[in-house]
Amino acid sequence: MLKKFFIALTGSLAAIWISIILLFIMTVVAITTAIASSSQSSSVKIRDHSILKIELSGSIPERLEGSGSLIDQLYQTQSDKSATSVSEIVAAINTAADDNRIDGLYLYCQSASMGLAGRIEIRDAVMNFKDSGKWVIAYGDNYDQGDYIVATAADSLIVNPVGAVDIHGLASQTIYFKGLLDKLGVEMQVIKVGSFKSAVEPFILTGPSEASLLQQRSYVNGIWSTLVPMVAESRGVTEEQVNMWADSLAFTWPVERLIKERIVTGAAYEHSVDQLLADLTKRKKIEDLRFLTPNEYAQGTSILPDDNRQSEIAVLYAVGDINDSGTKGIVPSQLIPIIDDLADDDDVKGLVLRVNSGGGSAFASEQIWEALQRFKESGKPFYVSMSDYAASGGYYISCGADEIFAMPQTLTGSIGIFGMIPCAQGLVHDKLGLNISTVASNANGAFPTLTAPMTPFQRASMQRMVEEGYELFTSRVAQGRNMPIDSIKAIAEGRVWYGVQALDNGLVDALGTLDDAITAMTDKLKLSSYSVNYYPEINQSLWEMILSAQADMEYKIVSDHLGDSYLLWEASRWLSALAPIQARAENIRLE
Repeated sequence: MLKKFFIALTGSLAAIWISIILLFIMTVVAITTAIASSSQSSSVKIRDHSILKIELSGSIPERLEGSGSLIDQLYQTQSDKSATSVSEIVAAINTAADDNRIDGLYLYCQSASMGLAGRIEIRDAVMNFKDSGKWVIAYGDNYDQGDYIVATAADSLIVNPVGAVDIHGLASQTIYFKGLLDKLGVEMQVIKVGSFKSAVEPFILTGPSEASLLQQRSYVNGIWSTLVPMVAESRGVTEEQVNMWADSLAFTWPVERLIKERIVTGAAYEHSVDQLLADLTKRKKIEDLRFLTPNEYAQGTSILPDDNRQSEIAVLYAVGDINDSGTKGIVPSQLIPIIDDLADDDDVKGLVLRVNSGGGSAFASEQIWEALQRFKESGKPFYVSMSDYAASGGYYISCGADEIFAMPQTLTGSIGIFGMIPCAQGLVHDKLGLNISTVASNANGAFPTLTAPMTPFQRASMQRMVEEGYELFTSRVAQGRNMPIDSIKAIAEGRVWYGVQALDNGLVDALGTLDDAITAMTDKLKLSSYSVNYYPEINQSLWEMILSAQADMEYKIVSDHLGDSYLLWEASRWLSALAPIQARAENIRLE
């Protein structure tokens, strides 16, 4: 026994020391990377006849959240170090349009992962860049549909001679878990308000309800109808032709037909495109090309409006799930102090909340809504700019704004509330053979529990709580939009709307980008000179990186070892962490 104890103790001590050594190594790597990055940034010099190169590859988030964790530093490759975001790309393109050192723009399309609204913001920036008279060239080995939509803004759209262009339209797919849950012996007990509140359907149905199908068809077809005219106009074809491309699986066509159908302007290998760029910028050799990524361009010049602290417009990002606590997503304890500081800062003349969220905790959404109301009491304007999503809780925190801007492709609304409590009695008792004995002082002493279904009284109490939350939510929207409560409820019921519909329904005030929202605010304030500062600040201290290393290590190890099964593990973690009452839209991914 004693021998086993010492073996176990030795193993534990070894594990601790290994963790310490790994942490030390990661710290050294992080410091070294930071020093190298600092050295590199100070040496960036922008020369004449440079090209702004936008690499549409990998994951392009709404905004970079910092230098990354220690784990990220270890996993980072050289190509990752040019990682950028939608906001940085748009700012770089807008600035380069008036920069005489930048001859043109090169869209290097290699299958970026990002939302539609973000893509259109980039595309709009490219179109504005062309107004300067400078050229735009796009190249891709194989264009996926999202990259292609952006690339159609280019003057020359070039594909590899043996490449392809994927145009297939839009689709929304949902995985339904009820069959799996039934086999496991788990029942999801759902309480909701709103016939369109379909976020819970995957857990209680084996297929979509009629209401869900109705709204899905509406926003899928509606958003596609906003994209087709862009492509048609840029390529000089009719909208019917664009839909014919999609219906005909154009990615199977030979390049000769892609050129004939005007899907692309030409075909060439990448080195030939590089030679074209060299010719355009008066470079004798390809090796002399002066490419600048948005990161490098930002290091060599200011990509923000005039730096005048006396007139600051604050852009506050609210991205991800809305959570009661923690460090990920939108958390009141992190966001509210920033809102209060901005309200008290005399240099801040107005706030633009940039929202990209499908919602989450109803309680947390209310706390953020109230903080933004306090900001309005300072007398400063408060605008909202919506990105890919501003639905359910994402709309909750937006609805009190003086002006709301959405992209035509934004998914918003979903004004509804639900609660979801799993009951695993069938799994625990029937399948695993476990019996649970509970002793409680009162009838509801063990509520909520995973091992017993809700009683009629408990379900009725939860239903009342959800309905009260719905009444509060709709009243907040009615107050913010200055509309009768009955009018709000007629477009609520948990229904998801896309941007054009949201404008027609009065849920937003205008269609436009983040830049459009900022411009509208500066016009209202009559500011001729101003600065734009972005919050939360993204610089992460070394200590914060060390504290998050354990969670990141867990994620990397589990995701690598579980592979596709990681999704199930993550889903179970997500369910266990859900707040009891949710203002959350369904997870919609349009492809």
